Amino acid sequence: MPNPTQVTRSRFEIVQDGQTSYLEFEIDSHGWLTLWHTEVAESQRGKGIALELVTTAFQYAKDHSLRVDVLCPVAHHIVETHPEFQPLLRPE
Repeated sequence: MPNPTQVTRSRFEIVQDGQTSYLEFEIDSHGWLTLWHTEVAESQRGKGIALELVTTAFQYAKDHSLRVDVLCPVAHHIVETHPEFQPLLRPE
């Protein structure tokens, strides 16, 4: 199981086995959390880390009353397969 997810400057991070995986984001003044880029360390791929990062981002958005705009292809794929994230998404 990965270490607890942390919020840093503009990314959520998971450090496991000395490798850092992250999801870059930005929050604007209009209450939008934009997910820009997910990077999972090669040795950590296939372990659910991207899902944990996206889940953390959506929980953060919910806790802070933010709406979410997903530009990252990895995060977009996860959101498409997890309907629980839909209520916070920017309408298309």
